[in-house]
Amino acid sequence: MGAMWSRFFEDSAAAGLSLQGQIRKMLVSAILDGHLPLDVPIPSSRELAARINVARNTVVIAYQQLVDEGYLVSRERRGYFVNADMLEGRACAAPSADPMSPETVQGPDWSARFRFRPSAQRNISKRQDWQEFPYPFVYGQFDPALFPTADWRECCMKTLSVLEIGEWAQDMILRDDQSLVRQIRTRVLPRRGVRAADEEIVITVGTQQALYLLADLLVSDRTRVGLEDPGYPDARNIFGSRSGEVVPLPVDAEGLVVGEALASCDYVYVTPSHQCPTTVTMSLARREALLAQAERDDFVIIEDDYDSENRFEGEPVPTLKSLDHHDRVIYVGSLSKTLAPGLRLGYVVGPAELVGELRGVRRLNLRHPTAYMQRAFALFLSLGHHDALLRRLSAAHHERAQLLMAALSRHLPEIRTVPVVGGSSCWAQGPDWLDARTLADEAERLGVLIEPGAVFFSDPSAGRASFRLGFASIRSDRIEAGIERLGEAFRRISRGKSA
Repeated sequence: MGAMWSRFFEDSAAAGLSLQGQIRKMLVSAILDGHLPLDVPIPSSRELAARINVARNTVVIAYQQLVDEGYLVSRERRGYFVNADMLEGRACAAPSADPMSPETVQGPDWSARFRFRPSAQRNISKRQDWQEFPYPFVYGQFDPALFPTADWRECCMKTLSVLEIGEWAQDMILRDDQSLVRQIRTRVLPRRGVRAADEEIVITVGTQQALYLLADLLVSDRTRVGLEDPGYPDARNIFGSRSGEVVPLPVDAEGLVVGEALASCDYVYVTPSHQCPTTVTMSLARREALLAQAERDDFVIIEDDYDSENRFEGEPVPTLKSLDHHDRVIYVGSLSKTLAPGLRLGYVVGPAELVGELRGVRRLNLRHPTAYMQRAFALFLSLGHHDALLRRLSAAHHERAQLLMAALSRHLPEIRTVPVVGGSSCWAQGPDWLDARTLADEAERLGVLIEPGAVFFSDPSAGRASFRLGFASIRSDRIEAGIERLGEAFRRISRGKSA
């Protein structure tokens, strides 16, 4: 039995849990998984403490908490027993059917029932263990060293007060946390020159859900949606899952090219602040021309203000939404990208009629984003933590961008890059013979992660030699060595080509 308890305790080890918490977890798992008999006492506090090598008081407190919560019952002079009531009301699993039995009925043909296969779409893929690599040039992740741990913890703790719980614990159905909507309207949107009323803002679970809700509400199988090419793969996949009329639109050094290709579109999705993935910024003249054509040809613009918070030099270019006077622009933004992408908070700004219907679609989908997270983020914004974080990130990303460009010039002069004027990534173009997927595989063996660029193109062969280098999640002192190793991987492939 001693070995069993030691094994249970080892299995319950978890980062962030105290010894007392680990003992609780161990006992709850053993009880609910049916590993402990009901008629035999569990070890005394003294005995268990000796077996798992912890202080007896730690076990005593854990036992008492489990008694209070009904998992254990204390019987005088006999010890602690599993409370049988905790195991009542559980359905027994049905016996498995004999696969050889002639009565076994064939299950449904799921492949014939799918409307489409998301698994077959070309998606950006990132290694789950990217933090274990010494040189992770991956986009869209965060640097734990820059995360405002104390500030975020403060906001989370305040949100757990009794008064706050009374607000966010209720089912909000169609509503959002009003304090977050107010902070977006007064703190976030003014930075981008956007004005909106409360009823013109809806909170989403990140940018992707915003696009999915828009596609669900506005796009049918014959709706023509224009998308930048190269462009954001998830936008291509989301709109492509609804419509067979997705139109690839060319991009140049000023962003989306305005021209006749847009005339037949019902909607045009664009990332003007830092184009995904090339990072170019759409000029003011191009923005005005795009808005003029939207008026003339009667299409609606979906503006994804992608990577807009970090501009290293010069005045920010006005958003399309701030230049729009006729409700031609639906504005999509992210709150969590700068703080931590795992928080998944974004928003849509549009006419009140559109936002009202988006709330209805969202209700069918998931009711509303987690109200607790909305309230905590509202507090984070109101206390000024978000603005302070943006300043720190901008300085850090500017430094990393300069180090990256200098390292590329030294170690990979064969690679052409788009000048980095903001954001948190660099778009790179190799010589025509380069296969960036092969480069990524070779670099990974040297501890370097990069993102091949083919996935951003409607025609994968068009992006075969391109790749993206993110620098938000790699420390400054790792950039030089990482690019040096990437250069080594490049030269290995080059020698193989010439051999």
